[in-house]
Order: sequence, then C-alpha cells, then structure tokens
Amino acid sequence: MANRHLSRSIALQTLFEWDFNAYASDIPTVLARNEAEFGPGLDDSTFIASLVDLVIKKKSIIDEIIEKAAPEWPIDKINVIDRNILRLGLAELLFGDRTQVPPKVAINESIELAKSFGGETSGRFVNGVLGAVYKEIGEPGKDEVSKKKKVFEETDPAKFPVEKKVGAVIFAKHNGQTLLALVHDVFGYWTLSKGGVETDEDEFEGVKREIKDELELSITVVEKLGFNDYVASHPEKGKIRKEVHYFLAEAPYQELKLHSSGGLDGADWFPLSDIGEIKTYDDIVPILAQAIEKITTLEPVV
Repeated sequence: MANRHLSRSIALQTLFEWDFNAYASDIPTVLARNEAEFGPGLDDSTFIASLVDLVIKKKSIIDEIIEKAAPEWPIDKINVIDRNILRLGLAELLFGDRTQVPPKVAINESIELAKSFGGETSGRFVNGVLGAVYKEIGEPGKDEVSKKKKVFEETDPAKFPVEKKVGAVIFAKHNGQTLLALVHDVFGYWTLSKGGVETDEDEFEGVKREIKDELELSITVVEKLGFNDYVASHPEKGKIRKEVHYFLAEAPYQELKLHSSGGLDGADWFPLSDIGEIKTYDDIVPILAQAIEKITTLEPVV
C-alpha cells in the first residue's frame, strides 16, 4: 500500500474515533496511537497530521457543503465512516494543494477508502457527492495537458476567447420596502441570477431572457452596472476569459420560482437593510453596493 493511501487510512481512523466520541477525543494522542499501530516506519506522518488538522478546521464549511450536495442526507444521518471519508475528500478537493494532490486523485482516493472501509453502497455514495461538488467548482484539472506533450498555449489574457454572461441586481417595491432578489447556491452563498448570452443576442435581451428562465420574473432593465471578468480553463478551447455583465433591473414583486440548475438551490427577496449581513461572494459585493446606491437615488415609484 502506497504511503499516501496508508496515511489517508490512518487519518480516516483518527477522524472516525474523534467523531464517534462526539468530537471530544484528544487528536494528537489518537493520531500517535494509530500511527504506531497501523503505520510503523511510515515516512509520511506530517501529511497525516496536516490532513486531519485541515478537516477539523474546515469541518463546519465541509459539512454544510455535504448537506447541500446530498440534501436528502442530513449530516447526522450519514454513517460515521462515509461522513468522514467525505470530509477527507472535500478537504483535499477544496482546500488542499492541487499541485501535490490533483482533484481527481483526491476523489479516487476517497472512493477507494469507501470501498475498503465502508458498506456496499459507500463507494457510489462518495463518488456521487464528490463528483457533484467537483462539477460545481468547474472540474479543475480536467483539461490539463500531459507534461510530456509540448503544445502552444496562449498566455496573453487579451487574446483568450471571451465567453460572455449576463446577470442582474433585481429590485422590487413591496409594502413600503425595496427588496432585492438573490439566488442561493449549493456552497451556501447568496448571489445574483445570471446566465449565458446566446449567439448574436443583445445583452439587454439576454439578461431579460435569463431572469425569466431562471426565476420566472419579467424585468425592466434600468441601466448597466458594469462587469466582472476572470480567466478559466475550457476542455476544448483552453484558457478563456469569462465576462459577466451586470445590470440593474426592476421587477414586480411576486413569489420567486427557481428553475434550479447550475448548482442553485433557492431564491428569496431581501430588504436593502439585510444585504450587508448575508453570506455572499467578495466579487459580488461592489456590484450590490453600486446597485443599492443607484436604487436609493431613483425617484420614488408613485
């Protein structure tokens, strides 16, 4: 058994005991005992300790992601082995050093642990949950070219193909309040409704179509707010530059009906006063702030 696989097995045994004892175990003591019993002479002990420490530090975030990726399985209903295999896998997948442990290696190692230590369906369950999360984070590493192959890859972002998306800060008036419509993703963040622009489609028409498709809202575009851009990897196109163009839009107040897709699991209205308290992405904050400033300067609707 390779050192790293054995190390993950020992990490799993340590986390199992910690979990089984209601998170009251003395981790250094448990870890030392397991290393002495199952890994004598192991030259990778620092890897075990760092992996266990990572899981413990990120436990609350990881557990939240597990529940979002497997909503029919509350975290306390997943058996202890499967639960901690998922914690290990997600710790490496989301927070580990991908140059040392590529995402697919983290997933495959977790599946092997599930087959070795879990039940008959553990492998499929672990594969399903980690696979879902892997897709939601954009399948990093999927399109990596073998180091043995020498291919030209454009390095100037200005020359990368551009993939355009549109999104909107949507507001409505209701009972004397101004409300914003936000969508919730499987990672526990509130964000803005957005989607792709079709070929030869005008941005204004594209954002109206996307909001209608995703939330069943008919919006009136007030103005353009700006855009965020970032570089991503595409399995066929290589490096691409994604541009998300955001608009300020008004809609009649009505129940939001999310057509769930792309990792979204909810939608709701929020008063302007609550926006600063919600959990959202850093790159969305300036867009929301700009939108709120503009909304508060608009003439009141009579």
